[in-house]
Amino acid sequence: MASNGLRGRYLAVLGKWGGWLGLGLGLAIAIALIHHLGPQTPLAQMGAGGWTAIALTLVALGLNATTHLPAELIFLGVLGLLLVSGLLPEAEALAGFSNSGMITVAVLYVVVTGLQQTGALDWVSQRVLGLPQRPAMAILRLMAPVMGLSAVLNNTPVVALMIPVVNDWCRKLRISPSKLMIPLSYGAILGGVCTLIGTSTNLVVNGLLVASGAPSLGLLDIAWVGVPCAIAGTTLLFCTQRWLLPERKPAMGDAQDVRQYTVERVVSPGGPLVGKTIEQAGLRHLPGLYLAEVVRGEQVVPAVNPQEVLRAGDQLVFVGAVDSIVDLHRFRGLEPATDQVFKLDGQRRDRALMEAVVSSACPITGQTIRSGQFRSRYGAVVLAVARDGTRLAGKVGDIVLQPGDTLLLEATPAFLERQRLSRDFYLVSGIPDSEPLNHEKAPVALVILIAMVVAATLGWLPMLQAAIVAAIALLVTGCCSPNRALRSVEWSVLLVIGAALGIGKALEITGAAAAIAATLMGVAGDNPWLALTVIYGITTLLTEVVTNNAAAALMFPITLALTERLGVSVTPFVIAIMVAASASFATPIGYQTNLMVYGPGGYRFTDFLRVGVPLNLLCWVITVAIAPWVFPF
Repeated sequence: MASNGLRGRYLAVLGKWGGWLGLGLGLAIAIALIHHLGPQTPLAQMGAGGWTAIALTLVALGLNATTHLPAELIFLGVLGLLLVSGLLPEAEALAGFSNSGMITVAVLYVVVTGLQQTGALDWVSQRVLGLPQRPAMAILRLMAPVMGLSAVLNNTPVVALMIPVVNDWCRKLRISPSKLMIPLSYGAILGGVCTLIGTSTNLVVNGLLVASGAPSLGLLDIAWVGVPCAIAGTTLLFCTQRWLLPERKPAMGDAQDVRQYTVERVVSPGGPLVGKTIEQAGLRHLPGLYLAEVVRGEQVVPAVNPQEVLRAGDQLVFVGAVDSIVDLHRFRGLEPATDQVFKLDGQRRDRALMEAVVSSACPITGQTIRSGQFRSRYGAVVLAVARDGTRLAGKVGDIVLQPGDTLLLEATPAFLERQRLSRDFYLVSGIPDSEPLNHEKAPVALVILIAMVVAATLGWLPMLQAAIVAAIALLVTGCCSPNRALRSVEWSVLLVIGAALGIGKALEITGAAAAIAATLMGVAGDNPWLALTVIYGITTLLTEVVTNNAAAALMFPITLALTERLGVSVTPFVIAIMVAASASFATPIGYQTNLMVYGPGGYRFTDFLRVGVPLNLLCWVITVAIAPWVFPF
């Protein structure tokens, strides 16, 4: 216990000061390098504007690493300072917020919501990911399909589609999301460097190569380096996840919830569960929930065998906490045991689950739910009652309400507005993401998703346009409700992306990025191996603070001039630029997918440094070792 406490204090100190120490060390190395190379270096001759841009960028990174201030507040603040100081023109400062990549992310949130509301994403969780027993195995089960998809698709939509799936999967596995969100982003990045079409950066660099008069790379030329990087990266995360991946958020449902509800569900006649065993139906290993009994006509099966075959009309009695009841509420093939939910006004997809605590002033206290006409009085249906952690036997309608009872309700959002200040209930609260799924629309949503992917992959439409068409189609066909679509957009992520693009642009405009690259190139000399090593290092450094496409575009002409001076082939250098510009793991702002998982994983800046720096170094070594062997100088 003492060693665990010491380790915890050590990690806390490292997390608090590691970011500033790392930035200070980097600055010291830069100053020493300038001094070594002499006063004629581009970095030494850089003006005050460039140094100011570098200083403000370091402040943003340092504050992100060592404080709990929201990332969007830090980056917007630094962007504002760059704008007010005149270092960044207004048009350039605001350009990041109209960037097609950022808008694509925003639209993809709507697409993902449509897939969620129809249950189309459940198939991925159940069929592809499964239920591994250990976090290390979960990483393998997650990264393999993500890398495969990212090799042929833009990795931004892959991550956007997978974030809600991984969130739900973590809850089922009792794993903190912070254990799997970084592997999700890194898997998409590593998959993207396996093919020429895996990332936009690869296509940009190949376009520059062709424009210079050199032949185009083949679709799988980069795979000689990308695949070993992907294998090595996955192995590193698999072996070190226990130490390097943080546990920032507790797994949902880990805490013992005293509100144990007893809920009845009915097997839908003609539904997908009829004729399946309990195990085949996926009802055996529901997290935080157990099947207490099956009622079949007059017969009650109290100890349910996993091989028990389900029949139409079977009443299944479950006991569990509210988080698990939400899963059950959205399970295809199961209906509420009470027909009262079908007597409520409006469509079921417009309702959600809520909890309400009965007060002593409630007029139906001491009466049964049925005799008190709860549905007619409140416009809500009681699905279950929790009382002091004990299981209440009998039908829900026959339960006599007592003060302090917690009711699990199905109702429209209007119920919340009406009863928040009511004396009938001590507390009324909604349960997030508990709307019933519109399973009938799932095939429509999947067709729209496939059409979007095909249109973007084959180049029929740019990714942004394909995503917009898909979002409109999901809204028009009723797969996604407009209100839920707007609520699904992660505005904080979009603000960070837009501000980070603006800060990166400031480093370009002031000449700071070019000066850093040109100065570091001074150490390369005439050795092609050393030159390749330096090219990779500069590119990976730049892509951590500016966009990956900007870093690649900045480094390509420098690299082309260097290879012409050395009289060597440009191909291994081009491969190095492609990998280095995409394989950005050490900061959340270095790659768009890192920013996307930053919030859902509950991460801090130093979390990416701890796991990303070793991965950056690993890909650096692999690329420098393999690229000249496959594509000789």
